[in-house]
Amino acid sequence: MSYHLLREDTMPTTISSENIPIKLWLDDMEEGALQQAKNLANLPFAFHHIAIMPDAHFGYGMPIGGILATRDEVVPNAVGVDIGCGMCAVKTSLESLDRVELKRVMQSIRATIPLGFKHHKKPLAHACMPKIADSLPARRTSIVEREYEHARKQIGTLGGGNHFIEMQRGGNGAIWFMIHSGSRNLGYQVARHYNKLAGNLNKKHRSSVPTSWQLAHLRLSSAEGQMYLHEMNYCVQFAYANRMAMCKRVEEALLENVTPDITFSEPINIAHNYAASETHYGTNVCIHRKGATRAEPEDIGIIPGSQGSASYIVRGKGNPESFSSCSHGAGRKLGRKQAQRMLNLAHEKKILDEKGIIHALRGKRDLEEAASAYKNIDEVLARQDDLVEIIEILQPLAVIKG
Repeated sequence: MSYHLLREDTMPTTISSENIPIKLWLDDMEEGALQQAKNLANLPFAFHHIAIMPDAHFGYGMPIGGILATRDEVVPNAVGVDIGCGMCAVKTSLESLDRVELKRVMQSIRATIPLGFKHHKKPLAHACMPKIADSLPARRTSIVEREYEHARKQIGTLGGGNHFIEMQRGGNGAIWFMIHSGSRNLGYQVARHYNKLAGNLNKKHRSSVPTSWQLAHLRLSSAEGQMYLHEMNYCVQFAYANRMAMCKRVEEALLENVTPDITFSEPINIAHNYAASETHYGTNVCIHRKGATRAEPEDIGIIPGSQGSASYIVRGKGNPESFSSCSHGAGRKLGRKQAQRMLNLAHEKKILDEKGIIHALRGKRDLEEAASAYKNIDEVLARQDDLVEIIEILQPLAVIKG
């Protein structure tokens, strides 16, 4: 089944004032994020154009919700600190789940999956971890090897911020669950190390890219560039394995608290923070997706809403103007501190309570993840009708936030 959200025009708006064009799938971009997009367009190694998705907002160096194609260079901050962060969605054979069962399931999940900054007390088995390649580029200083034992306690943990575990109901009544998480401290350590290394090398070689742009870069053919790609890819694999480990815990919670007869579909498991070698406009380039999902023809993707709105399973259309990409979510409307200052806790709780959602709003601090802190997901989907088609709409039933 496919769904359509009406919109008058899904053609991107083009800004042509910089060295290469910027194509925007939104018309309400904050000034700081727009300036970051302009910086990207003026990188001497940026290729063809910059693509900005409808969920875009300010990030470190590059807007979250952006796609950058480069020739011969990789930019750690254009991937971000949560390397491999992404989504996992699983359809179950359940056709109903009452409130009492939901609460038991969520309680079990909280008991078995560490949240926020919490880790497992004991390291998980080596079999849970991606294997480190036997051969690494010469002159290595492997952050992955240094952090490996710590990462064994982090795999199968949710993390904080906007990471979540959510129980959902599909259009045909089927029960789904969805997980949003990444590479935890491992990805952060890799990102921080290589961004700093790139900055030092750029300073040494007098790069023309201003340090204030926070877009330090590494030559792809260099030993440092190759090591970054190796360690970045390991973090992508780790984030994938992290979500799969949590999937197993959620499945166990459902089997133990509802019925042992549940079956589960093959997980949809995708990343939205990474760099990859791809061919676009007849040229081999390094595509950086920071808060963006690949949407090649027949790619199945996940675009989540807030804890108070629908999430979407989508199929890509392979639009070359977006470098075959789409948004990774609704996108923030308010910054975290801004949401805590401006939003009313009682009002935000009432919005979710009236929808019958078992939610994660407890105190004023939680307002950073309130539904009103995010853009309207329906509008975000409508703005990218030329990038994806909707194949499933999932409504929230209960959510755990990191």
